[in-house]
Amino acid sequence: MKEQEMTETVAYKEVWIAQRADPYVYKHTNNDYYFTASLPEYNGIALRRAKTLKGLQSAEEIMIWKKHENGPMSFHVWAPELHYLDGKWYIYFAAGMAEDVWNIRPYVLECMGEDPLTDEWVERGMMQCADEDEFSFRAFSLDATILKNKGKNYFIWAEKVGVGKQISNLYIAEMESPLKLKTVQVLLTTPDYDWERKGFWVNEGPAVLYRNGKIFVTYSASETGIDYCMGMLTIDEDADILDPRAWQKKRYPVLASDASKTIYGPGHNSFTKDEEGNDILVFHARTETEIVGNPLYNPNRHAMLMKFDWSDEGKPVFQF
Repeated sequence: MKEQEMTETVAYKEVWIAQRADPYVYKHTNNDYYFTASLPEYNGIALRRAKTLKGLQSAEEIMIWKKHENGPMSFHVWAPELHYLDGKWYIYFAAGMAEDVWNIRPYVLECMGEDPLTDEWVERGMMQCADEDEFSFRAFSLDATILKNKGKNYFIWAEKVGVGKQISNLYIAEMESPLKLKTVQVLLTTPDYDWERKGFWVNEGPAVLYRNGKIFVTYSASETGIDYCMGMLTIDEDADILDPRAWQKKRYPVLASDASKTIYGPGHNSFTKDEEGNDILVFHARTETEIVGNPLYNPNRHAMLMKFDWSDEGKPVFQF
């Protein structure tokens, strides 16, 4: 299908679904597309389903879970992701509590049936770390995703360490089950460079991409305004996934604000393929530089789509 024909199907590099930050798209084995994201009110988790990416724009949004009134999972419901593991549907998300709004931890929902939009979802509590792990999920933890390789599942998430403003790093561990980690955490990346340290020192929002024996993990850096941008890690699928030395980190961001396209603060992405099999980057961004109020609570982070290609060296090329 020609690019012109594809843009008539779905608009790229423009607002796709308004006011939906941290967008996550999952294409199931039956080719159904599912969409979820952080809601502007941070008050629950909603799902959409359609046969096309274009169809997700107007698909009914069904609230499958609402936050508690108090206690765990009662505030700041962030960045849900829908995954299909061991023949079941799971949603991984982060949430705080009304009594301590920054007490953010990763939680898990499990679907009791085959239809994630209509069947019952059950709370499975906070994601469990390995028995010998004395560090994971002890502090501000969020943005979990799943990496699959060689029959094993790995959990990647962001967690803050240190004092003061703290530093948000990315960690990885092998999973024992969809609800528990098997190994202790391994530091995957920390904000090393100036472009990862604007406002806050942040690495968060990991997303996994596979191609030709390589695994790529993109992530987001800096505060959530116009300095927000995407970095990338790479590893060979035959390497030791839990060896941080086996990962290569790009020196510069792979996607950043572009005033000529009026796209600012692109980040917290996921990956999918369109109906023709083309690789698609799903991300959120702003269309204005002046943010009213706290960027975290300004609702104008919009889900967008971008078709991307591959270099001769076999690396993804994200270009506005």
